[in-house]
Amino acid sequence: MGKLAFISVVIAALSVFLGERFVNLRKRTLATRELFQNHLPNCVALKNIDYGSEDITILANGLAFISAGLKYPGMPAHDVTGKILLLDLQDPRIKPVELRMPRNFDLDSFNPHGISVYTDPSDDTIYLFVVNHPQHKSQVELFKFVEEELSLVHLKTIKHELLYSVNDIVAVGVDSFYATNDHYFSSEILKGLVEPFLAQPWGNVVYYSPEEVKVVSAGYYFTNGINISPDKRHIYVVDLFDHNVHVLERKDDNALASVKSVAVGSLCDNVEVDPETGDLWLGCHPNGWKAFMFDPQDPPGSEVIQIQNIHSEKPVVTQVYADDGHVIMASSVAAPYGGKVLIGTVFHKALCCDLK
Repeated sequence: MGKLAFISVVIAALSVFLGERFVNLRKRTLATRELFQNHLPNCVALKNIDYGSEDITILANGLAFISAGLKYPGMPAHDVTGKILLLDLQDPRIKPVELRMPRNFDLDSFNPHGISVYTDPSDDTIYLFVVNHPQHKSQVELFKFVEEELSLVHLKTIKHELLYSVNDIVAVGVDSFYATNDHYFSSEILKGLVEPFLAQPWGNVVYYSPEEVKVVSAGYYFTNGINISPDKRHIYVVDLFDHNVHVLERKDDNALASVKSVAVGSLCDNVEVDPETGDLWLGCHPNGWKAFMFDPQDPPGSEVIQIQNIHSEKPVVTQVYADDGHVIMASSVAAPYGGKVLIGTVFHKALCCDLK
């Protein structure tokens, strides 16, 4: 074979490969999906939230912690400083307040992503775990919540080589947790362009404690939200690019064993668990292509999905809310409480809606 012919064959093969990868990416992002409006009654936008409410978690007393101001590669840019907000869902004013942070904490680089709350059963101290991306790196901040002062006390910053691209976190102790790594590479170019194009199952779940850090589950296309069952026996992991939720059983050594996966038909982000019913609530991206190729004239929509009886042979998957992006864009979390649901977003506002 001549040199010119060889080059032609290589170019043709590369073209076929790139074309197949492009088609695969559009398929995984549900690029052709059309969304039909399915609104809830009495939805109101939360005040002072205009640049994201990426994760939300709610205590049994109705206090909701909100992670706001995330700067994420590929999403619309802003210059708002990251913050943690608190919303009292038993207060009819439905007005979030910013929690005060310690003076010695670097607020300028604070870039909060996933969050989790752990209440110490020995003394009821509330610990807030926050995934932080200063300079787009990954680390976990551990805070103690002081309700009387509406403040957070920073206890420590957790870094580890296995926590290299953390998306979400679920606390299982005062200084232990499971965390998801959504990418394999740490370079922004490789994470933002190469990995989605290759679409390989390189995501994983890491268990962290001061005594031990290890990968406990792997093989995910985009490991996103993570949470725990009310009885603490199972971990739920969302694979955004594979459109499903994985159910994993916790072992005595904190390893995880796969039990099943449930298809959700959407690119779901974070997962919250109703402590009374065990139902899973997910904030989802119904058309991920629109989120990645952001066009304000054709905005990315939002979708809330509820999974009931997930441990049964026939889990019930229900679309609770859907919007085409003209009310709320790029939903990332849905957290229920007292007949209402809070819907948060990656870079937009947040809603509080009645469920009935």
